Amino acid sequence: MSERTVFAYFNTPDQAKQAVERMRSRSLKLVEHAIERFDGYSGTGMQNLDQLGQTITGNFPGLPYLTLGGDFDNKDASVLAAASVSASGMSAGGPDNRVTGRDILLVAVVEEEDYEEAVRIAQAEGAL
Repeated sequence: MSERTVFAYFNTPDQAKQAVERMRSRSLKLVEHAIERFDGYSGTGMQNLDQLGQTITGNFPGLPYLTLGGDFDNKDASVLAAASVSASGMSAGGPDNRVTGRDILLVAVVEEEDYEEAVRIAQAEGAL
């Protein structure tokens, strides 16, 4: 048997988890799956509040490091990321000024015979 991979983008992790549960409940041959959040910026940025004091001393790489979790080797890339409305928190995004969109990725490996049904289930749960 050959396998196929479904890549489905969701708004929330709960939508992706619900899709996986429906795939399991329909007895699809789900070989493996993973649910991850992604964004357009590399790096982990500030990981704990102990580092917040660095903002007073100016000992931090820039705004995207603090607000986007970005880790930039190139100063120009950091400046460009700081121009993003998401970096300032002044965007016209969704509730609580959160960035809206599909930033949750479900990757599901299924047997080829179950591929079309897996795609239909993901789409029914709100996936692109």
